[in-house]
Amino acid sequence: MYLAIIILPLLGSIASGFFGRKIGVTGAQIITCTCVITTTLLAVVAFFEVGLNNIPVSIEVFRWIDSESLNVSWGFHFDSLTVSMLIPVLVVSSLVHVYSIGYMSHDPRGCVTGKRIYGGKLPNSGELLKLKIPNHSRKVIGG
Repeated sequence: MYLAIIILPLLGSIASGFFGRKIGVTGAQIITCTCVITTTLLAVVAFFEVGLNNIPVSIEVFRWIDSESLNVSWGFHFDSLTVSMLIPVLVVSSLVHVYSIGYMSHDPRGCVTGKRIYGGKLPNSGELLKLKIPNHSRKVIGG
C-alpha cells in the first residue's frame, strides 16, 4: 500500500503521457483522476495507520552503495509528519485534477493538448511525494 502511494501518480502520468493518443482525452482524464484519488484514499488510510497510532513504517527498496564502512540504502520512511503532509498535498492535487476537467472542456485545442496537460500535472503532484517520503539519509543528503 505504501509503495502504491508513490507509484500510482507515476503510472497515471505514464499512461496519459505516452498512451494519450490511444486512450484519448477522456481516457487520460479518467486515468489521472483515478490515480490521484486512489493515492489520496491510500494516504488517508496510511494516516490512520501511521499518524494516529504513531508507528512509523520504513521500506527499504534496495541498497544503493554497499561498502565496508559506507552503506547507503534507497528506501522510504512514513512517519506521522510525512503522512500528515500527504493529506493536504494529495487532496489539493486531486481537487485540481477534477476541476481541470471542467475548465479544459472548452479548450478548442483540448483534443491535442489535453493529454499532454493531464500527463504533465500528475508528475507535479509526485514531485512533492518524492520530497516528503524518502528515508532519513536521503533527506539529509538531498535537502
